[in-house]
Amino acid sequence: MIDLSEKVVLITGAGSGLGAAIARAFGSHGSRVVCLDIRREAAEEVASSLRSDGVAAIALECNVAEEHSVAACVDRALEEHGSVDIAVSCAAIDHTLAVAEMSVEQWDAVIGVNLRGPFLVSRAVLPTMRARGYGHIVNIASTAATRAWANASAYHASKWGLVGFSRGLGVEGREHGIRVTTVIPGGMRTHFFDRFEELGIPMPLEENLQDPANVAEVVITACRLPRDSALQEVIVTPVTETSWP
Repeated sequence: MIDLSEKVVLITGAGSGLGAAIARAFGSHGSRVVCLDIRREAAEEVASSLRSDGVAAIALECNVAEEHSVAACVDRALEEHGSVDIAVSCAAIDHTLAVAEMSVEQWDAVIGVNLRGPFLVSRAVLPTMRARGYGHIVNIASTAATRAWANASAYHASKWGLVGFSRGLGVEGREHGIRVTTVIPGGMRTHFFDRFEELGIPMPLEENLQDPANVAEVVITACRLPRDSALQEVIVTPVTETSWP
């Protein structure tokens, strides 16, 4: 298994939820963690917690939908650590609306964060990974890439698209020793569902959601696999997941 200690891990959406859980999981393995989030204070809170446990961690503000923001953060990580070994795209948003009610701006925002973001992150880290002949890119999709329901068209489009993007990227990365893993989680106990109450959408039952730390462990497992194997895609859901199969 690959030793993750001292590996440089860049994580988007690291200020809360699954992103924060992934940051803590890599920190527990001795990785050097770069926490990116559009809310710098949230990213700093996670990074500070990691530093208090002896982990080398920094926090950077990043709008993953903006090319220059992503490039600047990757450059900062390279200045600090000299490489990016693993990049995890976890940042995601949604506008839970019917197509007829969704504005073009709302559609673009969801696609921008959920699909354009992983593309920009991947493109920014590929040069350093290709130069070293090693790297791992992890893209966090969703069971929304396996099923469909009303009022989630933009989210579905972004997550189905992310699966396709990751497959193509994985083919391109093979000859350079770069692995790509798509993690497809079911419902988790995060703030993702907070807006449901405001929208009058029934909240999922607590027992039908999983601890994001469980999903973070799947990411760790994928990154620790020996280099001659790759975990291409994995679906991890609560046992009582209501949207699977």
